[in-house]
Amino acid sequence: MSGPSDDTSASSLEYKRVLLKLSGEALLGASREFGIDETVLQNYVEEVRTAVECGAEVAIVIGGGNIFRGVEHAMEGMTRAHADYMGMLATMINGMALQDALEQVDLVTRLQSSIKMEEIAEPFIRRRAIRHLEKGRVVIFGAGTGNPYFTTDTAAALRGLEIGADVILKGTRVDGIFTADPEEDDSAERFERIHGDEVLRRDLRVMDMTALTLCQESEMPIIVFNMAASGNLRRLLEGETVGTHVHWDEAESPVERVPA
Repeated sequence: MSGPSDDTSASSLEYKRVLLKLSGEALLGASREFGIDETVLQNYVEEVRTAVECGAEVAIVIGGGNIFRGVEHAMEGMTRAHADYMGMLATMINGMALQDALEQVDLVTRLQSSIKMEEIAEPFIRRRAIRHLEKGRVVIFGAGTGNPYFTTDTAAALRGLEIGADVILKGTRVDGIFTADPEEDDSAERFERIHGDEVLRRDLRVMDMTALTLCQESEMPIIVFNMAASGNLRRLLEGETVGTHVHWDEAESPVERVPA
């Protein structure tokens, strides 16, 4: 099975250990109303495989929006806590699908759950997760934080801090953070670098407030990038300018846009 490449390759990376946050809704692809699009899933797998082969330690949090859509009409009037636990189960479905797809290309994986489900996943144990990463295994964190009222964005920030990640990478279907929704506004400009305080001030919805606050307190950088563009993840790991870098450095200008 595949593992990390030699030390020379790993030492050339800008980011060695990363927490990759993936959207469950992106797994819908262009045509599905709910479920998993095989093409999107395989794209995720190829990007992660390339990252591991160049020496990165990769942990993943994946959302459950694509599964959740299939039952959302039945959830009207349901209590928030109950609905959130159902959402956690949706992330486990995606986590299992991703795990199997990664293992089909000979990557060694571990799926850890914040809720006990021993037949299909390990319990989340911080030191065990770190050890898996050190051994070159891809670790998938499922079931969010294990608590209702917290999103998978918050789970990504929390797990990224717990494992000592160098950066949180948020893979999306657009090329970063923009002044407006680029799918609706052709004049929207992309930010190349932006201070986290500016993200909060402009309400740019990079991650939810709880997740951003966790990152702010620990000065954890966030990079928002297009996961669908082939090779983006590896280029980012190698230090190329990809997507938008959210930083917490008070010495830097708060905003830098890409010229039109």
